[in-house]
Amino acid sequence: MMGNDTGRGVVLMIAAMIVFAAQDGISRHLAGTYNVPMVVMIRYWFFAAFVLTVASRSLGGLRAAARTQQPILQTARGLLLIAEINVMVLGFVLLGLVESHAVFACYPLLVAALSGPVLGERVGWRRWAAIGAGFVGVLIILQPGIAVFSPAAVVPLISAIMFAIYALLTRHAARRDTAATSFFWTGTTGAVGATALGLWFWEPMSAPDWIWMAALCVSGALGHWLLIRTYEVAEASSVQPFAYFQLVFATGIGIAVFGESIRWNVALGASVVVAAGVFTAIRQRVGRNAGE
Repeated sequence: MMGNDTGRGVVLMIAAMIVFAAQDGISRHLAGTYNVPMVVMIRYWFFAAFVLTVASRSLGGLRAAARTQQPILQTARGLLLIAEINVMVLGFVLLGLVESHAVFACYPLLVAALSGPVLGERVGWRRWAAIGAGFVGVLIILQPGIAVFSPAAVVPLISAIMFAIYALLTRHAARRDTAATSFFWTGTTGAVGATALGLWFWEPMSAPDWIWMAALCVSGALGHWLLIRTYEVAEASSVQPFAYFQLVFATGIGIAVFGESIRWNVALGASVVVAAGVFTAIRQRVGRNAGE
């Protein structure tokens, strides 16, 4: 049952971001030794098992969760998300956690920018101004034309674009399907897609790294469980700005564990992106309540 305990929701959201940041750190460690598709595939097997467990315990069981009038849309969502995860983990390997998350933080702005033409939602001038400022922040991070531009810097941007499209497809699917149905299709179709790709890249894994893989799988399930609990106790618009804490925690892991550093342009650009994203989230909530 949906609640409205914002304080508890904030705590749960921050806890989820800590877990997801740890998941990203483990992904970076494993993908630095093994190929990305295999790491993502094994992670998704466990995630699919978690999704099936949640669905089987929900009202109506697996049959109710799987029931949809838009199977093509739901399948496209699941496959797009698994592709996005592969791209993002590749970004961790190429760029590290700090810069990858700094660029990826622009995805809520992409969602806001595309919600008008894709979903027909109204975006007021204040949010457009924030979206523009956020993209300036991304340019500050990437520094095109100023420094020697690295093509690898585009990888997390591609991931952000893919995740923004996934988010829009999810919102479109929600017009006819329940959240439980979308969650079911995300896990099952994603697992099929991840397996179809990952099995071609199978390679032996050492015993210690299987322990890390188990931790990766558990963190994924725990993070999603925390998110589910977050949205059960609080409105999404109230807690969504706190999702930016993942950038903070992932940056800390990148510096402390992997010896990464924060360049001045990354810090400045990320600050602009986050500020624009938080403002956009606030304006979106105000717009829903009072109109823009």
